[in-house]
Amino acid sequence: MPDSHVTKAPPASGCLFVLAAPSGGGKTSLVAALLEREPGIRLSVSYTTRAPRPGEIDGVHYHFVDEPRFLALNGGGEFLEHAFVHGHWYATSATWLREEVARGHDVLLEIDWQGAAQVRRLIPEAVHIFILPPSLESLRERLEKRGQDAPEVISLRLDAAREEMRHCGEFDYVIMNQDFARAVDDLSAIVRAARLTAPRQSTRHAQLLQRLLAP
Repeated sequence: MPDSHVTKAPPASGCLFVLAAPSGGGKTSLVAALLEREPGIRLSVSYTTRAPRPGEIDGVHYHFVDEPRFLALNGGGEFLEHAFVHGHWYATSATWLREEVARGHDVLLEIDWQGAAQVRRLIPEAVHIFILPPSLESLRERLEKRGQDAPEVISLRLDAAREEMRHCGEFDYVIMNQDFARAVDDLSAIVRAARLTAPRQSTRHAQLLQRLLAP
């Protein structure tokens, strides 16, 4: 359900990119490569009630909070979207996002399809991208190589992945992550094209356009 406390979308001076993929679909690696290639993009750090995985840092990978704190933040209108995934809550900070986009910064959200659907209703101009794996077998292999989940958890994640992938048609772009370098190129091309739309350029270069078009 959309957050009833969020009543208006951020201004269109910055680009908002919404990236979703099934667990193990290669999203994290693609995002890291994209941020290295396009350093002007700021990654939104989501809130979650799940425990940190090995190597994850609070405030960098996620804001890790307990459920009472999460529910209090949500009740106070802090979140743009929130979803219950794999037994845990996840959410995006509306306050931080509004400030960043209003300043003209490009922001990337890594969320699931449920969160993407909420953002789509609240911020129609956001660019939505879905990452598909080359096969279910490759997805299983990636999840197993992580070494973070028991076999029964991996089976549950694969079932959830099938459901997530059924929603890929709701997104603006779909990238097939068969070849990593090609997938990064595709992702970068989408980002650059979105930055060059006429409405975006009109907002970002308003003064230049005024001078160019002045009688």
